[in-house]
This record gives sequence, C-alpha cells and structure tokens, in this order.
Amino acid sequence: MDKTGIAALIVGIILVILGAWAIWAFLPQVIVAVEGLIGIVVLLAGLMLVIFGILIFRE
Repeated sequence: MDKTGIAALIVGIILVILGAWAIWAFLPQVIVAVEGLIGIVVLLAGLMLVIFGILIFRE
C-alpha cells in the first residue's frame, strides 16, 4: 500500500466513527428521516404502478 491508500484508509475509518457517533447522537431525527424516505419510496412505487396500469389498460 502506498501513502495515499493508507491516508484514505485512516480518513475513511475516522469518517465511519464520526458518522456512527452522529447517528447515535441524533437517533430520533434519523428514525424520522428513515421513515420519511420509506414513505417517499412507497409513494414513488405506487405512482409507477398507477402509470404502468394506465399504460396496460389503454392497450
């Protein structure tokens, strides 16, 4: 491994630790954000199924 690889590994480990700490510190907000993202995914999936159904129904 060269110096760049070692530096990237160290910075990556530090960022993983900081990210895990941030998730733990702001856990209620993280849960709300994940619930919101799940809602958006379900909404988009439903919208695509509606459009797909309309396209099939028109044929």
